[in-house]
Amino acid sequence: MSAQCEIASRKQSGAGMNLFERYLTLWVFLCIVAGITLGHWFPAPFQLLGRLEVAQVNLPVAILIWLMIVPMLLKIDFRALHQVREHWRGVGVTLFINWAVKPFSMALLGWIFIRGLFADWLPADQIDSYIAGLILLAAAPCTAMVFVWSNLTRGEPHFTLTQVALNDVIMIFAFAPVVGLLLGISAITVPWDTLLLSVLLYIVLPVAVSQVWRFWLLRRGGEAALQGTLDILGPLSLAALLATLVLLFGFQGQQIIAQPLIILLLAVPILIQVYFNSGLAYLLNRRLGVDHSVAGPSALIGASNFFELAVATAIVLFGFDSGAALATVVGVLIEVPVMLSVVRIVNSSRQWYQSAQPNPGGDA
Repeated sequence: MSAQCEIASRKQSGAGMNLFERYLTLWVFLCIVAGITLGHWFPAPFQLLGRLEVAQVNLPVAILIWLMIVPMLLKIDFRALHQVREHWRGVGVTLFINWAVKPFSMALLGWIFIRGLFADWLPADQIDSYIAGLILLAAAPCTAMVFVWSNLTRGEPHFTLTQVALNDVIMIFAFAPVVGLLLGISAITVPWDTLLLSVLLYIVLPVAVSQVWRFWLLRRGGEAALQGTLDILGPLSLAALLATLVLLFGFQGQQIIAQPLIILLLAVPILIQVYFNSGLAYLLNRRLGVDHSVAGPSALIGASNFFELAVATAIVLFGFDSGAALATVVGVLIEVPVMLSVVRIVNSSRQWYQSAQPNPGGDA
């Protein structure tokens, strides 16, 4: 059994969320207030940080994003990929939702709400950028927090680890084409060189670095060394996320103060896609006779997003002060309360799920 599987197994009966994770929405809200306040009263430092770029990559943000992403990828054991066959139905459902449904449903919701129903209440020059941010948010399946959601639903840890590892591999090859396709369909100019640079910087290189680091830790001190490093890096990763949000809202502050309704309007399509995709995954798993311990994490992986990657890519592609960056941050703001509500639905419906299953008790 891999280190992450053992860690997940030990947390099955516990909450599985530390202080930062449990109150992430509160920290994000405080960062919004801090960013807007600091950006209003001290704009010069933010402008200076915004100009620190090399090849369209903002260096402070690049460092913060790496501090966010690498600890999360360090948890992933790609050797778990050989276990795909053990839960092939659950894996198939999750892949279908993550790559064939979620990005496209989010693009559709963006067109309906942002370009259609809400257009009169949003800045006209940012409409396309908001839709681009929503697409970026939906095009990358969640990597780290799904272990927490899986624990809270008493999910099968081997399935969760296998599914996340498989999604990470697919993301290396599919993220840029899916984003490029949907941006093109949405009549948004695709800066392919910048998009591919984002994939290299924020997916390929972090995956390579994290796996080399993981191998070195396990070889030097075994699972204890790996877990000790994760315990140290976990708070650092969230601190980097919060620092990035302060920078983002330092640049976004004037726009938000002028139109505070923007955040609420952007949250609508995100909320709909979370409940739609999690519900569809849950029902498909039930229809296929998949065990609840697999269906629960499948629904949660199908609905959640790798918002760290989305934020980083939005900044690189469209800039700090873009609607795309703001849209991805709204995803961060509502991530914890919305996913906890999905967890509650999955847990409360366990008895209903297990009744009248075509093939209850497994998914092999």
